[in-house]
Amino acid sequence: MKNLLEKIRSFFASLGTKLKRKPKDIPAVSEPITTPRAQSTKNKADRFTIISWVVTLFLVVALLGSAIFYKNSRPTTYTPAAQPTSSAAGEPSDTTQPQVTIPVVGESGSGSSSISRKLQLKTIIPERERYDSITYRVSSGDAMLSIAEEFKLKSETLLYVNTQLEDNPHNLKPGMELTIPPVDGLYYTWKDGDTFETIAEKFNTTADEIIDFPGNRVDLTDPKIDIGATVMIPNGSRDLRNWEQDLATSGGGSTTNACGGGPVASGFGWPAGSHNISGNGYGPGHLALDIQANEGEPVYAAGSGIVTMAQGGWNYGYGNVVQIDHGNGYVTVYAHLSVINVGVCTPVGQGAVIGAAGNTGNSFGAHLHFEVRSGSSNINPYSIVQ
Repeated sequence: MKNLLEKIRSFFASLGTKLKRKPKDIPAVSEPITTPRAQSTKNKADRFTIISWVVTLFLVVALLGSAIFYKNSRPTTYTPAAQPTSSAAGEPSDTTQPQVTIPVVGESGSGSSSISRKLQLKTIIPERERYDSITYRVSSGDAMLSIAEEFKLKSETLLYVNTQLEDNPHNLKPGMELTIPPVDGLYYTWKDGDTFETIAEKFNTTADEIIDFPGNRVDLTDPKIDIGATVMIPNGSRDLRNWEQDLATSGGGSTTNACGGGPVASGFGWPAGSHNISGNGYGPGHLALDIQANEGEPVYAAGSGIVTMAQGGWNYGYGNVVQIDHGNGYVTVYAHLSVINVGVCTPVGQGAVIGAAGNTGNSFGAHLHFEVRSGSSNINPYSIVQ
């Protein structure tokens, strides 16, 4: 830079020497009129123009040099390569993903962070609606209620669809394969002469429910079903066989019975030590409660009354069964017992031990099948039992 300034100074000095004129020996009388001030101003203007161009050139060179220096001094940006997503079903992938370190500037001007992390990329797949049925294999410990809750269906829907159960939830056995429909309702095979209106009326639903269900693949511009096609009847229902009617009700018509009367209940309590429902709750197809009870655990009379049935055997799938007439229009039924501790016409008080829980009859897994009947009809035990 110093050499450059020296050269510029020398250049201006030599330029000034060349521009300077030597005086001539002219008499003052005949000396021409001159304008020294104007000539001096012209020389200064030429000198200023040259200096301006030199300064401008210097600034341009300085700016270009600064820009090049700044670009070369910036750190290189590191972009990690994308890694594959984790394997399906949430299982860890066999491929180990590389660890990515974060570049940092240390005392020496370079280095990397001692904290590292694994790059984890997740693909979230939204749950889609299901329009087709799936198959479920029954395992030990399953019950109609628990299976229905798992698939967000009503337990009666499983009875409608799976004809092998014969409308009886107690026919459920380990290893059995169930058809699980996408929604509540039932399947129907279309016959000649069927219409959307007649089928909707038959199964207590609407024609629009059948037509609009995407799984039925009905052309909305020309809605029709081919004969022989199986269609889903969303929210449809039908009558289920009442297996409880196979076991006749003993007593309950009045305060007198075949045993000549007995204690009258003033209230009802829970018939087992546990208040949990282990199998099926009360509802269509199962007009009782399956109460959790291990083999041999005591079963209690829900209220005072007289025993009108104490019978071992199959008994239409009830197994060893006890009935108590409570003298106030109600009869309670206790089924699948392993032991019966009372006999017919035995008077009992509320809370008396009448037997032990078991697994007899049409049952898999020990529990207490408990019913409350009024006249010839079953009612929800929760409506009277505390």
